[in-house]
Amino acid sequence: MPGRTWTVRLTGHHDHTVSVTCSTTACKMPPRSKDTGTMRRFAAEHIKAHARLAGLRPNAACSCGNAQCTLHEARVQCAGTALLVLVHNPAVGQVWTLAEVCQTCARHIPHITVLATGRPTVPTPTASVTEQPAQRVAVPGGFSSPEAAPDPEPRRRRPHRPRRPQG
Repeated sequence: MPGRTWTVRLTGHHDHTVSVTCSTTACKMPPRSKDTGTMRRFAAEHIKAHARLAGLRPNAACSCGNAQCTLHEARVQCAGTALLVLVHNPAVGQVWTLAEVCQTCARHIPHITVLATGRPTVPTPTASVTEQPAQRVAVPGGFSSPEAAPDPEPRRRRPHRPRRPQG
């Protein structure tokens, strides 16, 4: 199954406006705007939405190999686990690329963030059940599991003070 790639681009125009384009033609983009910061935030959120909706297909081939390795300079033989990666150079800040690539290519791509990792293509020996640490479920708020959250201490409430009249 060929790997997928999405590209979101912020483009400046002669009239000092910017526009956002997406490689997915079905996506609706906002009209040109002079507010570059807002458009840059929109582009970053748009590519994150693609990542959330697409998810990683663990059996996907490397999209980098299909595109003649345009995401990196070194020519390598594609191999390893499939990864869903975000490529964005903050110094340039105008192009965001989301791609399914292999581990080998990912090592050669600058400015990369790995968003998801597939299962290894080669079976690995598994540890016995007693040796594996228990997996903790992610919970909003930064805790790794509900059990890891500190017990809230009962707090004493301050007595209600009436507001002073504004004079």
